[in-house]
Amino acid sequence: MSANLDLVRSIYAAHGRGDFSSVEWAHSDIELVVADGPSPGTWRGLTAMAESMRDSLSAWQGARTEAEEYRELDDERVLVLTRRSGRGKASGLELERLGTRGATIFHVRDGKVTRHVMYYDRDRALADLGLAPEGRLP
Repeated sequence: MSANLDLVRSIYAAHGRGDFSSVEWAHSDIELVVADGPSPGTWRGLTAMAESMRDSLSAWQGARTEAEEYRELDDERVLVLTRRSGRGKASGLELERLGTRGATIFHVRDGKVTRHVMYYDRDRALADLGLAPEGRLP
């Protein structure tokens, strides 16, 4: 197992417990990309990333992101197939009912994540990477 994979696993160990507070894993000039979903956009730097994540998480009670599978794509990228859970604070809606199978791509250099690309739609992430959607042959 590579150091990059170990780093990404440690991030998801915390996120799976609902702990999104640590940014020690992130490069100071990290680029956060939310490729799709309710609030797509791009943010740069630790402060901007933290504000974006805080805004996103504030709508949910008990928000968690759990890794279902890890794939090392190359020497610098790790793909994580994810599942999100939580309950809408205002609506009471369970996030699992919305089809919460997403993906995240971590770009890692010198032990820090330099780019963090999040997808709410797993098949879109796989297509952007040139991989076959789940359940289909390449």
